[in-house]
Amino acid sequence: MGFFSKDIKTMDDLFVHTLRDIYYAENQIVKALPEMIDKATDQTLKDGFEKHLQETHLQIERLEQVFAQHGVEVSGVNCPAIDGILEEADDIAGEVDDDDVLDAALIAAAQAVEHYEITRYGTLVAWAKQLGRHDCAALLQQNLDEELKTDKALTGMAENRINAAAA
Repeated sequence: MGFFSKDIKTMDDLFVHTLRDIYYAENQIVKALPEMIDKATDQTLKDGFEKHLQETHLQIERLEQVFAQHGVEVSGVNCPAIDGILEEADDIAGEVDDDDVLDAALIAAAQAVEHYEITRYGTLVAWAKQLGRHDCAALLQQNLDEELKTDKALTGMAENRINAAAA
């Protein structure tokens, strides 16, 4: 089913489709993060990725709660956007020999993932509220808040140390 499929007829259909999109994305991120942890050479970055892996597991649990609260089956739909972001990150990381440059590349890749998640969660929070599903919105807001915090932490690492070391 494409994003603007004939199967999406209502705002509720769009909400569920996007929920399934981010569910798929989070599960792909859980698969990708261990490799990013292994590749990172900066210990603070490595620790940040490990922390975010734990948070991502909790985010998936929250998404499963949203599915249950909304009364729909837990499932994901293929998300070419996150697949592309993760594939690009893997390609770039595979081409970098310098450890400092590699850490800068990993931060950039992680922020591309974070920004994708931020857009999805922001949209889902707004739509859940519009649909009168404040219970769902509250759980989705928790995920959004964590993604925003992670993005801010990555920016801090990049600006305070890693980008300068890579230069």
